[in-house]
Amino acid sequence: MSRKRTTHRTRADTNKNKQAPVQTMDAFSNPAARIGWGTMDLLQATEYPMTRLSQNYQLLTSLYRDNWIVQNIIATIPNDMIRKWYELKTSLEPEYLKQMTRLERQTQIRKKLLLGMYWGRLYGGAAGIILIKGHRDLSQPLDPETVMPGSFLGLQILDRWNGIYPESELVTDPEEQDFGLPAYYTIQDDLSGGLMTRVHHSRIVRFIGRELPWMEQVTEMYWGESEIEAIYNEVVRRDNVAGNIAALTFRANINYMEAEGLDQLLGTANTEMQRRFWNLMAAQSIMENNFGTRIINKGDAIHNTQYTFTGLSDVYDCIMMDVAGAARTPVTKLFGRSPSGLNATGESDMRNYYDYIDGLRETELRGIIERILPIMALSAWGEIPDDMDIDFPPMQTPDAKEVAEIADQKTNAILAVYQNDLIDSATAQQELQAMSDETGMYRKISDESIKAGKGRTYTNSRMMADPMAGLELLKEPDVEGEDEI
Repeated sequence: MSRKRTTHRTRADTNKNKQAPVQTMDAFSNPAARIGWGTMDLLQATEYPMTRLSQNYQLLTSLYRDNWIVQNIIATIPNDMIRKWYELKTSLEPEYLKQMTRLERQTQIRKKLLLGMYWGRLYGGAAGIILIKGHRDLSQPLDPETVMPGSFLGLQILDRWNGIYPESELVTDPEEQDFGLPAYYTIQDDLSGGLMTRVHHSRIVRFIGRELPWMEQVTEMYWGESEIEAIYNEVVRRDNVAGNIAALTFRANINYMEAEGLDQLLGTANTEMQRRFWNLMAAQSIMENNFGTRIINKGDAIHNTQYTFTGLSDVYDCIMMDVAGAARTPVTKLFGRSPSGLNATGESDMRNYYDYIDGLRETELRGIIERILPIMALSAWGEIPDDMDIDFPPMQTPDAKEVAEIADQKTNAILAVYQNDLIDSATAQQELQAMSDETGMYRKISDESIKAGKGRTYTNSRMMADPMAGLELLKEPDVEGEDEI
């Protein structure tokens, strides 16, 4: 009688048979050569600890007040963003535009925006409170209908460490411009902290430094990162290199003299003998400074060592380039020096920099201006025009010679298309008129002239201008063999 053997597998046995998870690394490693991941390589010992330098208010303030490079880093880009002010696009009469310009001067809005960008870049966050005459309860949303003519008073700029603090409640409406940001801010009215004012987010214009990931924004109380945090190490290297170069100048020419038994004199001699030795050295130094001559005993030896500074300028230039790259500013603007090197003009650097500034004006400055511009329009005009829009002129504009060349090339191209009857006179004039913003030419082409040229090609115009045009078509064809008259 055979007995069938049955094997029961428990859950533990099943888990034991499963393969353990294997950790894979997508990295290069050569343990024999001590190169790559997990080896005793010097590069693998590099770490990047989380410092959050933006929270060190004392250090940031000290750097700004003491270091001229830090001041240039903070101020250069905002100054260039504001230097070419926006152009207001609207169908209103020029006198209304002058009223807006007058309001901007009265409220010093350009200076306020500059200060907001300064402290936002330095500390990672700043805010401008929209001040409107008659609005006492700042915790209520800003209603445009309550903005009366002449009521806009400008902006009050506060940085994140001195006066304004975000609250924990966030804006949850996706249609809001400040979606995901604090809904209210607390403003400290005095230094003692006794008086507090709650301000709705619609009355706040935010200025931040560099953008941060979401979790870091939460850590920084929904502010950004200071510009100094990204370039701090480069500034430290530059200051140390400059300091060492300055110290080397004191050691560029060193005189030293051989003195027999100097070790015994300094080590075992009594105090009186050492004092006499120092008096002797001091007297020799005075004589050398006054007369340029050092008197020594006959048989003593004096030597001179001179230090050469070859290569230091190259090292300093590399350090400056690193600082400028971290600050996203050309060396010519940040350090105020002309381009160096063979055929160096700096034009390509400036062109890239101005393209960067144009991008910042669209991504950062446009939102700020479009937030306060409707309020300024209500204060200046009493209404918001339906066609009101803003435009930023390009930072880099061509000179007169370049403008003339551009106008000549584009005009010839339009004429070539027109003379080949590919477009009519109206289209050609419209193309020429469109060049006026770029070249300053053809502004006087009237709408009546364009309307009159509609459907008129180059050939038709020539035929109408030539009194003999079309007569060739009326001639009878020559008959072969017919006698001439």
